[in-house]
Amino acid sequence: MIHENTPILVGYGMCVQKERDPIKAKAPIELLAEAAQLALDDAAFDKSAIDTLGSIRFITDSPEARQLPYGKYSNPAQSVAGILGLAPSQTLLAATGGNSPQMMINEMAERITKGDIGVGLLVGGEGFGSLMRAIGQGLKVSQLSGLWNDDPPESPEQIGQEKEGVLPVEHRHGLFFPVNYYPLFENALRAHLGRTMDEHMKAVGDLMAPFTQIAATHPQAWFPTARTSEELVQESDENRWVGYPYPKYLNAVMRIDQAAAIVMMSVGKARALGIPENQWVYLHGCADVNEIWNGAARPDLHRSYAINKMTKRALAMAGWHTDDIDYFDLYSCFPVAVEVACREMGLAEDDTRPFTVTGGLPYFGGAGNAYALLSVATMMQKLRAKPNSKGLCTANGWFLTKHSIGVYSTTPFEGEWQREPIAQLQSEIDAMPRLKVAEAPIGAGTIETYTVAHPAGKDRQGILIGRMHESGERFVAYMNPEGDNVARLMEEDGIGLVGDLSQGEGGVNYFTPKA
Repeated sequence: MIHENTPILVGYGMCVQKERDPIKAKAPIELLAEAAQLALDDAAFDKSAIDTLGSIRFITDSPEARQLPYGKYSNPAQSVAGILGLAPSQTLLAATGGNSPQMMINEMAERITKGDIGVGLLVGGEGFGSLMRAIGQGLKVSQLSGLWNDDPPESPEQIGQEKEGVLPVEHRHGLFFPVNYYPLFENALRAHLGRTMDEHMKAVGDLMAPFTQIAATHPQAWFPTARTSEELVQESDENRWVGYPYPKYLNAVMRIDQAAAIVMMSVGKARALGIPENQWVYLHGCADVNEIWNGAARPDLHRSYAINKMTKRALAMAGWHTDDIDYFDLYSCFPVAVEVACREMGLAEDDTRPFTVTGGLPYFGGAGNAYALLSVATMMQKLRAKPNSKGLCTANGWFLTKHSIGVYSTTPFEGEWQREPIAQLQSEIDAMPRLKVAEAPIGAGTIETYTVAHPAGKDRQGILIGRMHESGERFVAYMNPEGDNVARLMEEDGIGLVGDLSQGEGGVNYFTPKA
């Protein structure tokens, strides 16, 4: 039996802007409005029925973002409503994180079943490419067209928790930046698998090359270019090192202009509004959970127990198994996010089913916090085109930290739609052991994982995580830059290297290899 309050997705919209002149480009909020209008057109109902409008947070509006010259959007959902002539009774704003689109879908679905939302519209995207070009050209906001900031009187309800992504000691060693942190997970996984760097990077290239092939066919892709495994992993003038072992082509691309929107409501509301059933996509299962929050405190840097547990919960809610899934979109900010997800889900990396429907964040485009909204929109397109097929989407925020999952199908959800309380799953992660992280380590230690950061215009830096010999505590440190210490990390495997920890100025720790 299909209950009237069962939540469904009934409309989607996606758009991309490749205008190179920031003076002519649409403002970010206008991209969201464009995607929202496409979603409303897709669902084809009276838009006055919308009572809830939610938005994903722009990366420039995150609390941690530096102040930009063009201002911010205090309530993006209300700004979109103003552009489109909508009058929602409530607006929602997601917390920072790439997990937030799927998290918001899960939250809105639950509210729909409880009657707290009648018709919901969720929007998200970025105009970060145009924004950075405008800043680079020194343009003033008065020179730009459109609405580049807005502060409506209505305040949105905040969904999710805003919390610093790293410990102070991680921050002091450059680990606030994903391009520095994810390579640490990659090298930790390589060590766990017992691979040489060459062996591992061949596997990484083989994993990601199919992503580029899918991006090449997606109309909204930022880089619709198919590349070979070798092109992705080999350093070149076009593919410079970013955070070893990742060259540019293995990093999410942020300077893009993309947006998406999803319309949600109950089965009963869809029937009342006359939306055809062949447009309905059911959320069969979902879950949200945070990993042990700080990466340096996690005992196993090559794993994500959160992904493992949430996948089992979502599939159990649906009554499915991973073998039943036709389409995946595994969050792909960096290759290790896909590799870890595959291992935690029991998927072979050479599974014949692609792990993306869009092409992934490095090739399709990584629209800040909003990428996963584009993946769900694309998933809806796939599932409608192949009725009764099944799809699985994951989303990840911070540093393999915040996770959300949704499993979808046009096949009706039978029975009462009820998700497990979030706190129940979270309590299992919270009960897991974690390591103490030393603020100012002194003495001998061993490197567990590392990266070599290549910041533009600056000296490269070796960033390390390891274990102190005497206390067993974790340390975070820079490689002592003297001599060829940093260069050797790219020539020889640094994992297992023994050295001494000391402190420099500003609370910075240094690791000096033993002779």
